[in-house]
Order: sequence, then C-alpha cells, then structure tokens
Amino acid sequence: MITKETVQYVADLARLSFDETSIEKFTKDMEQIIGFADKLGELDTEGVNPTAHSVPVYNVFREDEVKESFPRNEILKNAPEKDSEYFVVPKVVE
Repeated sequence: MITKETVQYVADLARLSFDETSIEKFTKDMEQIIGFADKLGELDTEGVNPTAHSVPVYNVFREDEVKESFPRNEILKNAPEKDSEYFVVPKVVE
C-alpha cells in the first residue's frame, strides 16, 4: 500500500517538492503501478526460459574487417608531444 508519507519520502530523497494535490495524485498513480506489477507476479511462468524473448534476437554486429589505417606520421603531426612513433602523455600512475 502506497501512502502519502511514502510519496513524500521518495520526493524528499529526490529533492523534489510537491503540493498536496500532486502528492495525492502521485499516491493514486503509484498504487495503480504497484497493483499492475503485482498482477504480473500472478502469471504462470513455469517452463518459460528466463532469457526468452517475444521476438527473435540475433547478433547485429558486423564482421571484423582489416582495413588500412591512417598513416602514423599524419596522426602524430598534430600531437603536442611525441616520441618517434608514440604520443607522449603525462604520467598519472605512480
């Protein structure tokens, strides 16, 4: 059961403030949402795979392809600091 105090508590946690009319509306809305979620618990899920989907799921990733990269000297041309073939960055780990 959702009470006005529960709605006010959640609002306080979220640092939100509502007038009394809004709190009453949210209380009714939350009751309906929780009631619907409780109905889902009544469904018979015996024999249903926990990872079942209503539509087929397939891998949408493309195959890895080796492609020519940018020339290293072109990439390093804009580096503030470089050491032959590498970027030079400040040390951040001891």
